[in-house]
Amino acid sequence: MAEEKTTILTESGLKKLEEQLDYLISVRRNEVSEQIAIARGFGDLSENAEYDEAKKEQAKVEAEITRLQTTIRTATVVADDEITTEKVSIGTIVKVKDLDEGETYEYAIVGANEADPFSDKISVESPVGQGLQGAKKNQTVTITIPAGTVRYKILSIRKM
Repeated sequence: MAEEKTTILTESGLKKLEEQLDYLISVRRNEVSEQIAIARGFGDLSENAEYDEAKKEQAKVEAEITRLQTTIRTATVVADDEITTEKVSIGTIVKVKDLDEGETYEYAIVGANEADPFSDKISVESPVGQGLQGAKKNQTVTITIPAGTVRYKILSIRKM
C-alpha cells in the first residue's frame, strides 16, 4: 500500500472536512442511492444512460468519502493554543508589505487542504507559505516564486 501523506490542518480546517464528510455520508450518499433506484425503474440496465450516470456519481461520492476519511485519519492538527504570534506559522494571519511593488497584503497561513487563494488563504506548502514560515515581525524575506522573486517585510502576525 502507498505511504499515506500527513496533512497539516488547523482546528477549523479539520472541522470543515468533518462537516463535508458528514454531508457526503448522511445526505449525498442517500441522494445517489435514490437516483440509482429510480434509474433501475427505466428498464434494461445495459442501455440505461441514467443508471450509468448515477453509478458514476456513486463512485465519485464514495471516492471522496474515502479521501476525506484518510485525510482526517492521517491529519496533524495544529491546536489553537499551539499557535504563536511570535513567528509566521500555520494558523496565523500575516500582514506583509511587498517592498518592490509597495502594496500591502494579508495572508492566512493554512494547511494545503484549506488553501483558497481567492480568499487569501495560502498553503504552508506553497512557495509564499514556505517563504514566510518562521519569519518574525519586521523581518524582510525574499521568496522565489514561479514569476521570479518577491521581497516582503512582515508588518504584523496574529492568530486566525
